[in-house]
Amino acid sequence: MSIALIWIVIGILLILSELLLTSVIAVFLGIGAIVTGLLLHWNIIAESATQFAVFGVVSLALLLVARGQFKRWFMGYTTDEDEAKPNFQRDIGARVKVIRDFNHGAGRVVLNGVQWDAFSEDELKAGETAWVLANEGIQLTVARDKPTQQEHNT
Repeated sequence: MSIALIWIVIGILLILSELLLTSVIAVFLGIGAIVTGLLLHWNIIAESATQFAVFGVVSLALLLVARGQFKRWFMGYTTDEDEAKPNFQRDIGARVKVIRDFNHGAGRVVLNGVQWDAFSEDELKAGETAWVLANEGIQLTVARDKPTQQEHNT
């Protein structure tokens, strides 16, 4: 096996490893190795020091120039989520279904298919709809009436 072929195989393995790593770095090292292998195969470079220099320069240049775009291709977009808000704040104002009657202010609701312990000042019954006022980690505060936009933003 020639040294050029070894560079190319290493490059392909690095690119394939990106499917497991998702750091979007191995793909640039793989492209650098493939470019080095091709230049070596075409007799454009020969010295080991030149091979490593080409590998390093090509990999680093691609990493600096194209990483952002490659990352979007590999990771995709999340336009339906508001990244400005933490996860627990995104639920405020969401509609939930009561699955266990509220006794002494405590009951159980379903939000996004997940059951939550909840508190409310309203006497809610199973089957009714309620609205999330606050998320305190593992417990929700809900109300019978939908919060106004002003309450939702505070």
